Amino acid sequence: MNKSIYASIALVAVSLGLMIAFQYRTTSSVEQGVPYGREQELTAEKIQLEKDLEHLQEESADLSAKLDEAGKGQSEAARAIKSELSKIKLYAGLIPVEGPGVEVSLENLSDPKQGGSAELYTIKDDDLLRVINELRGAGAEAIAINNQRILATSEVRLAGSHIVVNMVKLSPPYKVAAIGNATTLKSSLEIKGGLAEFLGDLGITVKVNARDNILIPAFTGGLRFDYAKTTQRG
Repeated sequence: MNKSIYASIALVAVSLGLMIAFQYRTTSSVEQGVPYGREQELTAEKIQLEKDLEHLQEESADLSAKLDEAGKGQSEAARAIKSELSKIKLYAGLIPVEGPGVEVSLENLSDPKQGGSAELYTIKDDDLLRVINELRGAGAEAIAINNQRILATSEVRLAGSHIVVNMVKLSPPYKVAAIGNATTLKSSLEIKGGLAEFLGDLGITVKVNARDNILIPAFTGGLRFDYAKTTQRG
């Protein structure tokens, strides 16, 4: 054999020896496992990580509970605001309402008294205002004239042969609806020497009917304040 063949055989033998030795050391390391010091260190790290995880889980549960409480608080606040808004709209006359009350019908006589002036027997804005004030004084909670809701800002004024309410022209017969204690409202108008008798003497036909349920619509006109501003005091 020449030298090159011997060299090749020697190289292969050395390579096999190194591979066997490496395999033996690797197997020994696996069998021996992790060194004792390192094992303690890893065990301590594991315990700390478990503690950290437990702490984070507690924080997560606490935050979830607080979030649920906050959600409940917002929901309750929203319900309170909605309820308060409904009350404000109710008092402001911005929503329709229904309940017991009276219907008052006012109509001009078709045949004025002989020798009298026709002007005397025409229903005027003052007559409707008297009815409104009488009903309010008797405890009416909501009033409408020919389906026009009466608010504190509503105007009732004469315009030619019509009476204007909330910028809407109304014509007779005028029907005033009021919600409240029907017996009290009816009595306040029909009491002897009361408003119904007074208007009848002027030639105006007045009919007052108690109703178990009356529907009064919401105010549909515009609301604006050009000069009145909310006060900053207090």
